[in-house]
Amino acid sequence: MKSFFRFALMALVLVVVALVSAVTTMRFAIHGQEVQVPALVGSVPAEAERTAAGLGLQIDVERQYYSPHVPEGRIMSQLPLPGTKVRRGWLVRVAESLGPQRVAIPDVTKESERAAELNIRRRGLDVASTAEMKLMGAPADQVLAQSPPPNASQVAAPKINLLVSAPADLPAYVMPSFAGQPLGSVSRILQDAGFKLGNVSVAPAQNTSQAGPASSGPPGPPAPPPQPSPASVIISQSPPPGQKVLAGAVVNFEVR
Repeated sequence: MKSFFRFALMALVLVVVALVSAVTTMRFAIHGQEVQVPALVGSVPAEAERTAAGLGLQIDVERQYYSPHVPEGRIMSQLPLPGTKVRRGWLVRVAESLGPQRVAIPDVTKESERAAELNIRRRGLDVASTAEMKLMGAPADQVLAQSPPPNASQVAAPKINLLVSAPADLPAYVMPSFAGQPLGSVSRILQDAGFKLGNVSVAPAQNTSQAGPASSGPPGPPAPPPQPSPASVIISQSPPPGQKVLAGAVVNFEVR
């Protein structure tokens, strides 16, 4: 019995030693792949890439900003900060200085979106983002506002945000029934409401009389097709009554 307990105790000790050894090995392996992020602020991107590559790190010039203090072409900020421990292969994001602001911010309000973009890029700037807003009374595709404003100073980045007017939704209506009404008055109602009069056709006449004896003389010229007049009475319409239509829609009629 004593030998059994002694064997079990030795086995337990061996297991504990194996676990401690495995944990220690993993810690050494992990920390062996860690490096400290170097200080890159003030260096040019090419120099920063060489420094980072020597430690197994990567560099990404993510942003460019104006700076009256950091010379143009130099790194002005980095993330992670210097001294931070990271694993090899980590990506260090940096921002490059454009030097002091030298380009005036143009006034592109009231221009079309396309013209504003050309005006901005011609000056070496860029469009950061474009938002749309529906504004009653404003023409579509017109710059309503911009940020930074015209001639702004101490601008952070060479980018301009635009707010552009979007086409307003046309008002919707439910088509009423015009059956039995004269064409002239209905035409005026449609025009006043912003609709368009489309095709107006005359329904064929209903022949209720009995056919008479055939004439022996030569047939005469065909009668001209009947033409609608303001006094013609509407018997059908398209779109039909009850259908949803937008302002400016075309309405067709059949009259008699």
